[in-house]
Amino acid sequence: MSDEVGRAFVPGHITGFFSIHEDDDPERAGSRGAGLTLSEGVTVTVEPAAETSIDLNGEFAAVESGRRVLDDLDLTARISAETTLPLGAGFGISGALALGTAFAANDVFGGGRSENELVTIAHGAEVEAGTGLGDVVAQARGGIPIRLEPGAPAHNRLDGVPTRANIEYLSLGELSTAEVLSGSTTRLSEAGVEALVALVNEPTMETFMEQSNEFAERAELLTDEVRDVIEDVHDEGGQASMAMLGKTVFALDSGLSDAGYDANACRTHHAGATLIE
Repeated sequence: MSDEVGRAFVPGHITGFFSIHEDDDPERAGSRGAGLTLSEGVTVTVEPAAETSIDLNGEFAAVESGRRVLDDLDLTARISAETTLPLGAGFGISGALALGTAFAANDVFGGGRSENELVTIAHGAEVEAGTGLGDVVAQARGGIPIRLEPGAPAHNRLDGVPTRANIEYLSLGELSTAEVLSGSTTRLSEAGVEALVALVNEPTMETFMEQSNEFAERAELLTDEVRDVIEDVHDEGGQASMAMLGKTVFALDSGLSDAGYDANACRTHHAGATLIE
């Protein structure tokens, strides 16, 4: 056992739209859809310990996806994660923690696993935890990923929108991913498939934003508060939509600021998950 620590950075991920694809095998289960990875994300530190513990921003956190990753690797360790992104608001924090744990633990313990193996472990851990279906594979890729087929690397197929973008976001509160995924998702998935087809036919940021907005409406996920903010951005000529799944509005460029909101600004991130020296 090493006395050193392993560190990894995983970008945040905003999903614009998605469809759910269930399977008894967590490596095959997942989602299709598209989103943005962000220059803001989660930094995960893993160090050997007699018992496993997880803290997030200095406080105890019961993040099951991270614990499952260590269980799959047959390790015990202390996981410490730091992020400036809002929790439970549609930024893929649980997926980032799982993926960062996999990368950092493999590094510090000399696990000898490949990137695809680590992504597979993290993806399966998040699916089994019920906290996400597509964040991990998107965060591993980086950029503006399009998830053409669901599941872990041995089963999925990814593409991307070939551009970079400045992003603003405004979080209005938490939304339980598990609760949404546990309800009827037929309408949601139908809307997600239609949005994906449209984006594949025209892979631009404009199409992504338009389809994300239409998906939020058709899937009946918009709250009145979120809708009002989006409409304010549109009234100023900007493009905005809702992060899936969270009470968060994201906009291109200065869309939220132009509409009078005190928003956070970042950029799309194009390196995926990476180890930190």
